[in-house]
Amino acid sequence: MTERASTVTAERNRTLALASAFLRGVAAAGLGLGCLAVLVMALWISSPYPDSGPAGALRAAAGVWLLAHGAELVRTDTLSGVPAPVGLVPLLLVVGPLWLAHRAARDAAEPEEGRARPSQAGVFCAVTAGYLLVVAGAAAYARGGPLSADPDTLAFPVALVVAASAAVGVWTAAGRPLGPLPSWSPLVLQEAVARTLFRDRVEAASRSAAVGVTVLLGGGALLVAVALARNGPAAQDSFLALSGDWSGRFAVLLLTAALVPNAALWGAAYGLGPGFALGTGATATPLALAGDPAVPDFPLLAAVPAQGPGTPVTWAALAVPVASALAVAWFTVRRAAPADAPRARAWSAGETALVTGLAALGCGAGTALLTAVAGGPLGSRALSAFGPVWWLTGPAALLWTAVLGVPAALLLRMWRLRESGWAWRGDADEQKSYAAPATPSASSVSADAASGRPGAAGGGADAEGFAGFEPYDFQPTDPWHEKSARQARWASLKRQSGGLMAQFPAGRADASRADDFPADASRADAFPAEKPAGESGDGPGDAERDTVRPPGGGGPSAGAETDGPGATS
Repeated sequence: MTERASTVTAERNRTLALASAFLRGVAAAGLGLGCLAVLVMALWISSPYPDSGPAGALRAAAGVWLLAHGAELVRTDTLSGVPAPVGLVPLLLVVGPLWLAHRAARDAAEPEEGRARPSQAGVFCAVTAGYLLVVAGAAAYARGGPLSADPDTLAFPVALVVAASAAVGVWTAAGRPLGPLPSWSPLVLQEAVARTLFRDRVEAASRSAAVGVTVLLGGGALLVAVALARNGPAAQDSFLALSGDWSGRFAVLLLTAALVPNAALWGAAYGLGPGFALGTGATATPLALAGDPAVPDFPLLAAVPAQGPGTPVTWAALAVPVASALAVAWFTVRRAAPADAPRARAWSAGETALVTGLAALGCGAGTALLTAVAGGPLGSRALSAFGPVWWLTGPAALLWTAVLGVPAALLLRMWRLRESGWAWRGDADEQKSYAAPATPSASSVSADAASGRPGAAGGGADAEGFAGFEPYDFQPTDPWHEKSARQARWASLKRQSGGLMAQFPAGRADASRADDFPADASRADAFPAEKPAGESGDGPGDAERDTVRPPGGGGPSAGAETDGPGATS
C-alpha cells in the first residue's frame, strides 16, 4: 500500500513538473509578444495620422514578433498591388525572444525545492510546445493585417529557433556537459568525446572560433561607423526625409538600432571580399561596386560606397579578416603554449595546426550562419536579393582564417618556445625546484631541535645546503615509532628530570617503551608526585626540601627511597 502511494505521488509530481514547464513556455512567448505590442501601440497612439485602427496595429505587432523569430512576412499594401515578401530580420529583435525561451527552459529544468528534478526531454518538449502554441495563435491573429506571416516559414525557421533556444536552456541547467553522447551516435565519436584530451582541444578550437567571429563583427561595425561618418550629411537627410513627426522619427531610430547587428555583418562580409548584394543587379566589394544598385532610402544604407572601382580606402577593409585570423592564432597558441606551464606541456606543432584549422572551420561556419540571417528579400523583383551571400561569405572566412591563422599560430608557438624569452622564464625556477635537495625528515628536524645543535633553526651550516628551506615545528603522529625520534625524546626526558636520569645508558633509548625505566625503580622515583595543597613543605621555604636530588647530591630529602636508580636501600 505504501509502495503504491509513493508511485502515485511520484507520477503526480512528474505531471505537475511538465505542466509547470508548459506554462513557462506560454508565459515566455506571451511576455515577448506583450512587450512588443505595448511598444507598437505606443507608437500608434502618438502618431498624428494613424493608417489603421488598434486592431491593425496589434496585427502588425504580431507580425513583427514573428519576424523576430525568422518568419517571412508578406506585405499586402504595395503600390503595385502585388504582395511583397519581407525577410530581412532585425537581429537585435531576435535577442529578446531567444533569451526568454532559453530562460524558460532553464528554469523549468532546474529542480524546485521539495520536488524531484524533471526529465530533460520532458522539459524540452513541454516548454517548446507551450511557446509554439502562442506562435500559432499570433500567426492566426496576424492574418488579414498589413504584415502577415508566411505559413511555410513557421515550421522552418521559427519552430527550429524556438527548439534550439529551449535545448540550450536545458543544457545550461544540466551544467553544460560535453558528454556522454547519445547511444545512437557512432562508437568512435563516443570514445573520442570521453577522452579529456579531445574535449580540451575542442574547447580551445571553439573559443578561438568565437573570438574570430567576434573580431569580424567588430571590424565590420568599425567599417560601417567610418563610412557613416564620411557620409554623415547623406545619412542625416535620409533620416529626416522618412518621417516629419517625432513619433515617426522615433520609430525610424528604433528600426535603425535594431538593424545595427545586420550592418556589422554586412561590413564583415564586405571586408572578407564577397561583399553584399544591393538587389539582383549590383554587388558591393572592396574592389568595386558594379551594376545598378537598388538602394532604399534608409540611414544605414548611406554607408554604401559609391559606384565605380575601389580605392585604397576601400581596400583597407581587407584588414578585418587579417585581424580575425591573427586573433584566432593568438588565442589558440595561448592554450597550446601557456606561459605559466613547463615546456613539456606545450602542444606539438601538428596539434597546434590542427586546432587552428578546426577554429578556422568553426569561424567559417559561424560567419555563414550569421550572414544567412543578416539579409533577406525586401521585395519580389529587384530587392528579392538583399544582403550578404552566406555560401560565399562562410568559405571566405574559412579561407582567410586557415591560410593566415595556421602559419601565424606556428610562428607564435615557435616564438613562445624560444630558449631565452620572457614567456618561459618560469621553466628555470621549476627545474631548480625539481633539482633541490630533499627536504629533511620531520624526525631529524625534531632531533636537531631537541639536541640544540647549531643550524637546527635554519641559519647554521647544516641548513646551508637547503635552498630556501625554512624549518618549522612539526611532530610525527607517534614519535616512538622511529629510532631518531626516540633518541630525541630520551634526551628531552633527561633534561627535564633535573639530572635524575643522567646515569641511564644511552642505549636504553633504543629499547621499547616498557624498558625505559629500570625494573627496581618505581614511577614515583622518576616522576615525584605533587603534594596536595595544605600539607607541610608546601610553602616557599620548603621548595628545596621538596626537590628530588640526584644520586650523591646530598640534602635533607636525599634518602634510600628517593635517590633514584642506582641508590642502595
